[in-house]
Amino acid sequence: MSVVGRRIVVTGGSGFLGSHVVEELERRGASDIVVPRKRDYDLVDGTAVQRLIEDSRPQIVLHLAARVGGIGANREHPGSFFYDNLMMGVQLLEACRKAGVPKIVTVGTICSYPKFTPVPFREEYLWDGYPEETNAPYGLAKKMLLVQSQAYRQQYGMNTIHLLPVNLYGPRDNFDPAFSHVIPALVKKIQDALDTGAAEVEVWGTGKASREFLYVEDAARGIVAATEAYDGAEPVNLGAGFEILIRDLVTTIARVMGFAGLVRWDASKPDGQPRRSLDTSRAERLFGFRATTSFEDGLRRTIEWYRAERSRQGT
Repeated sequence: MSVVGRRIVVTGGSGFLGSHVVEELERRGASDIVVPRKRDYDLVDGTAVQRLIEDSRPQIVLHLAARVGGIGANREHPGSFFYDNLMMGVQLLEACRKAGVPKIVTVGTICSYPKFTPVPFREEYLWDGYPEETNAPYGLAKKMLLVQSQAYRQQYGMNTIHLLPVNLYGPRDNFDPAFSHVIPALVKKIQDALDTGAAEVEVWGTGKASREFLYVEDAARGIVAATEAYDGAEPVNLGAGFEILIRDLVTTIARVMGFAGLVRWDASKPDGQPRRSLDTSRAERLFGFRATTSFEDGLRRTIEWYRAERSRQGT
């Protein structure tokens, strides 16, 4: 299903990932894109969801809206992270079903995988255990999108697909320490240290956990490619195909940013999931997606954007 000439609703389209997806849609020729704002359509409210679909009459819906955060935010708000994400997805898919929307793309999370998943994560491992405890409510709420999508496909013949992106990073990420993920949190922490002349920075955990990171523009390209070329029931990983220890990540960011001070690890804080790295062969086989941005290039672009934004805001 080409995106050209289609009316497309992108929930979360003004956010970090969503804004890049909108740009990718435009690059591919889409011109009729609806980006609902929370003040007009609160997706946790079922009547607002129904009104959105009635008002916009979409042919494609990309559901990217989510309530997200890092380990700290997940620990502090497990109930609202579960409820808000579950209700947004369940109600949106039901409204799309009732309206007969031809294509729906739901974007899940790597947090849906079991805590101890063999590396690299393959899609068939998704149901082999319980997610890592600090982000399980969020991960399970998003995982229900897959259950609902498959159930609706089976009963109603609904064309809905489910994608599982790994940890994202890039320009326009959320650098608020109360809600940011690991890369923006580290970038802000190190920039603060550089600005104040601090001799050290403190980092949560032991540094022994690993993560995989996907540059946001690559993720947007993968999501739009799947929208156009994939119609299957099975979930599909979107990743970059590499794994890095958090300790090495901190070293790399410090080097790129020019910070030569001490890194102090607070082992009393959680590491989160022990390892994260995806098998990305299904995405390449089904819709030709492969990440192309090198990790260090992506980091430099992210840091440059953050420094420019910080300067613009006078902070």
